[in-house]
Amino acid sequence: MTIKNDRLERDGKIPSTVWKIAIMMFLMNTSYVMTYSFSGLYLKHILGASIIIIGVLEGFCEIVSHAMKPFSGMVSDFLGKRKGIMIVGYLFSVISKPILALSGTFSSVLSAKMMERLGNGIQAAPRDAIIGDVAPRKIIGASYGIKRSFAYIGSITGAALGIFAMKLTNNNYQSVFALATIPAVAAFFILVFLIKEPKRFAHPAITSETPMPAPKVRPKFSFKNFKYLGLSYWMLMAVNAVFMMAKMSETFLILRMNEEFQPDIMLAPAVMIAFNLGAAISSYPIGLLGDKLDRIKLLYIGIIAIVFSNIIMYSANSGTIMYIGILFWGIQLGATQNVFVSIISERVPETLRGTGHGCYWFINAISGFIADSLAGFVSNHFSLNYIFISSGMIGLVALLVLALLINVISPGSKRRKC
Repeated sequence: MTIKNDRLERDGKIPSTVWKIAIMMFLMNTSYVMTYSFSGLYLKHILGASIIIIGVLEGFCEIVSHAMKPFSGMVSDFLGKRKGIMIVGYLFSVISKPILALSGTFSSVLSAKMMERLGNGIQAAPRDAIIGDVAPRKIIGASYGIKRSFAYIGSITGAALGIFAMKLTNNNYQSVFALATIPAVAAFFILVFLIKEPKRFAHPAITSETPMPAPKVRPKFSFKNFKYLGLSYWMLMAVNAVFMMAKMSETFLILRMNEEFQPDIMLAPAVMIAFNLGAAISSYPIGLLGDKLDRIKLLYIGIIAIVFSNIIMYSANSGTIMYIGILFWGIQLGATQNVFVSIISERVPETLRGTGHGCYWFINAISGFIADSLAGFVSNHFSLNYIFISSGMIGLVALLVLALLINVISPGSKRRKC
């Protein structure tokens, strides 16, 4: 470990690289939510797409995004470099914004959304792996918490700017999409000019079960490396897979609010404000708690939050109650994602951090597609309100799976150090 890393370990300070990534994510999420808040309404009200088609589209785009994450993570491990892959991903995301602004057909919107999610998929695993590379081990949860909190605050900002932009442009969707290009470009310049490629292996994994044959040697690009991620990693991913099936896209929350409580499309981003506020206020505190307590047990908080959120939203008889449910929907995201990514960076071999994060996001993709397709089916054949019943039931199953597997995935179980 270098002298600088030794000092960071002693001081417990979050590295500057983490802060720069956090600011970059603030800007990129600002841009993303400005478009995301209105894309479902644009498809439904302007282009005439049905809710079930919107659900399949959202799920398909998420699969495109997450399918790229294990591959980009594996490539970053193989090359021993993260930044170049991130640049490619962010470039796709930036280009998607003007394409969406110029779109006037379903196919052009699909192309723009696919390009945006493709870019997100390329950069996500290397980005999360960089934080694991540079963050001192005793504050790794706090480091991920800061990154995610900035991202959620960016989403809140994007939602607020989206409301202002819709009012300014007299509900012109495409003008709002064009304005969203500005923060995306700013984020791209931060990545290119301010973020430096970190030195690898500064903070090795501390609980990985299955050591690599040669831990300090660059791994080959091979799916055989999956076995080195460890049994507890894959059991944790089993819990994550079931849990994510309960988490349909926030587009359905926007559509539900618009249908019954908030018909003014200009206020659609208010849903994203409430959602991201919940995520922002939970992510950093859960990260700090995870650095001091058993992270696995903190997952109970997130899973219980999504069940509680579904109960509130299903029984809501006013917009205010609905917003409270959406707030808890955000709390579960801030709690669970921080725990998952922190455990991954702690447990997998340091040479496979990108692979571990990539597999996590890919599993999210499959589960997310199932969740969105199910929500689209339920809302089309019954009503939008019934999606909260199906989501809550799956959340209860996730609680059961966690309870059954906690002895396998708990940090207290027997492991060998890498």
